[in-house]
Amino acid sequence: MWIDKLLQVFKIEDLRKKLLFVIGVFAIFRVMANIPMPGIDQSKMQEFFDTLGLFRLASTLTGGALDKFSIVMLGLGPYITAVIIIQLLTMIVPALERLQKEEGEAGRQKINQYGRILTIPFALIQGYGMITLFQREGVIDPMATIQLMVALFTITAGTVLLMWLGELITQKGIGNGVSLLIFAGIIADFPNNVYSMVLSIMDYPGAIQSYLLLFIMAIGIVIGVVFFNEARRNIPVSYAKRVRGQKMYGGVSTYLPLNLNPAGVIPIIFAFSIAFMPSIIGQFLAGSDSVIGIISTHIVNIFSNSWFLGSTLFVLVFLFTYFYTAVTFDPKNVAENLQKMGGFIPGIRPGTPTVNYLNHVLNRTLFLGGLFLAFVAVLPWIVQGLIQIITGESIEGFQFLIGGASVLIIVSVVLETLKQIKAQLQMRDYETF
Repeated sequence: MWIDKLLQVFKIEDLRKKLLFVIGVFAIFRVMANIPMPGIDQSKMQEFFDTLGLFRLASTLTGGALDKFSIVMLGLGPYITAVIIIQLLTMIVPALERLQKEEGEAGRQKINQYGRILTIPFALIQGYGMITLFQREGVIDPMATIQLMVALFTITAGTVLLMWLGELITQKGIGNGVSLLIFAGIIADFPNNVYSMVLSIMDYPGAIQSYLLLFIMAIGIVIGVVFFNEARRNIPVSYAKRVRGQKMYGGVSTYLPLNLNPAGVIPIIFAFSIAFMPSIIGQFLAGSDSVIGIISTHIVNIFSNSWFLGSTLFVLVFLFTYFYTAVTFDPKNVAENLQKMGGFIPGIRPGTPTVNYLNHVLNRTLFLGGLFLAFVAVLPWIVQGLIQIITGESIEGFQFLIGGASVLIIVSVVLETLKQIKAQLQMRDYETF
């Protein structure tokens, strides 16, 4: 059935152009991800990323651009962080809140523009921190001030270019451009992971048992992520009958869907960004004999502990799930809109009782959703630990399969893109009818 749908997509000229445009942008992204900055020592780079697993996971989300020290090594991380912070500020700054609520689409475009502008300083700060860290670890050659400035502006320009390409996909292609670029970066590591697996099996044939167990677990993870990503709590809503002129409106029943995972992958990305900061700052300051240097060394050692890092991520993701949902979903506004349209929840009075009921249901739903996201965030450590306990062998690689954030992004992007393609096909079927 899906094969017929796919063939139908390529038969429609408009949809075919959109898909080819997306594929073309993917190709440009992969070319940029493999253009390295000068002065890199690849062997020391691989050793550095093998030592610090958190950076390896970050590199996976950029499609390997970070461990290649490429011109797009930061990926879309600064842009995502900037957008999240702007959204959070809309709750704190009254001017931004009015801009979002009162000016409609024009206000949202202004807020998006603020996010783009904020991306540049974030990219400069993060780029400078990463370059300095790589220099301290001997991964890249020391740079003169002019070389450092050129490298820094090149990396920042790479992030801005990716941001522009993502928005082009959203406007001219199919799906959300930023999500699709992150998706492309994760999938791009698949050949390297297969190659690593083949080499491991050739060097040690006993490793095949560990990899078979890994694939079984990966299939279970994907099924679980699909189930939780699509799960929702439907709240029944009825509309009162009302007469306007000679026509009667309303009198129908529908439902208000609350997703079990309303925040998507945003809490995981934000938690990873926060978890990165102590390690990056600590690596930057560690090594000296001063009090700050000694404290920074202890911080780096603490965050290098898998149990501590996993526990920190679990708590941060759980808390950010509640916090981000509070930004994007306001029960008071939902209750007001229902009342204006003549809608009500059966058995619940309009106004404050409806707000309290929505808060009650939302809190119960978010508890499960937050636990699910937090579990997904620490899946790499859980799966690798289970495999080591069962088989007695330590297994590396295939981060995109056992990395919960990677799986969640892949599943979410694929499902959303398929829905948009299906909607496009149905729209054209109606036009033909």
